[in-house]
Amino acid sequence: MNYARTALLLAVLTAIFVALGAAVGGKSGLVFAFFAAMVMNAFSLWKSDTAVLRMFKAQEVDDRSAPEYVQLVRDLAKQAGLPMPRAYVMNNPQPNAFATGRNPSNAAVCASTGLLETLNRDELAGVMAHELSHIKNRDTLTMAVAATIGGAVSMFAQYLQFGMLFGGGRSGERGGLGVLGTLAAVIIAPMAAGLVQMAISRSREYQADRMGAMICGNPLWLASALRKIDRSARRIENPEAESVPAAAHMFIINPLNGHGVDNLFSTHPNVENRIAALESLAHEMGVTSASRGEAEPTDWDAMPDTSDDSRGEVWIGGQKYTKPPSPWG
Repeated sequence: MNYARTALLLAVLTAIFVALGAAVGGKSGLVFAFFAAMVMNAFSLWKSDTAVLRMFKAQEVDDRSAPEYVQLVRDLAKQAGLPMPRAYVMNNPQPNAFATGRNPSNAAVCASTGLLETLNRDELAGVMAHELSHIKNRDTLTMAVAATIGGAVSMFAQYLQFGMLFGGGRSGERGGLGVLGTLAAVIIAPMAAGLVQMAISRSREYQADRMGAMICGNPLWLASALRKIDRSARRIENPEAESVPAAAHMFIINPLNGHGVDNLFSTHPNVENRIAALESLAHEMGVTSASRGEAEPTDWDAMPDTSDDSRGEVWIGGQKYTKPPSPWG
């Protein structure tokens, strides 16, 4: 099913990209865009994970640079019956995470420094189990392809906008549609990001939540994590995600605005709906506490603000990262 979805997504995005090329460059633009799309398709199928990780400046970590985090991922992967994925960290204060890779044997999980700072070990286990569920369900191929090609379409739109500002878009003898064609392309291309987001079914998030809860053993760990992540995502911007909105669907929580509203263009289901589903699952499983000891506090707005820049620093893989208060690396 996911391979069929990926093929459909490739076809739709290829058609959009080729149509934009034809609108601006006529027949020659159509031919150029077609071959460029074929190259992008091949690249996205085999190297989309690398492109996405570079897009968010993620740094690979290991047992030496982030021992607790890596060991947690290893334990969860074993419980899920998956090969150990590569573990990455992105230097970003917004708590968030994503998974990528064309199959379980070529997969990676990535957590932000903000996530490692904000969550306790149990909550982080819930989030990483959710991401491993995407790998197990093979959602990651579709997600990475959508992010790679959708990002290329968005970049094309920015290029056309720049060209219009400086006198571009003339048809001349190229057979394009000139200013009108360029204007249409500028309007259509940004909408492609929304199309990409709509093409990715939001139901997969509920499925990954449920399977992730089964992997880690406690649905309330992820429910608690989602509350914390959602609260922080509303306040903390994610510039890298803002620059590539077509990749927003990859994250566990919408990195663009954090409003969590179920609407036509929303990449994620409402957070409260996800939490309610997890709490219902916890009731079915007979789980009553979000932690091994006392329950987590429920007054989330009363929790201290962790978005300042007064935290310590740690070097991971030769780069400086914000140091989390718990032993994640």
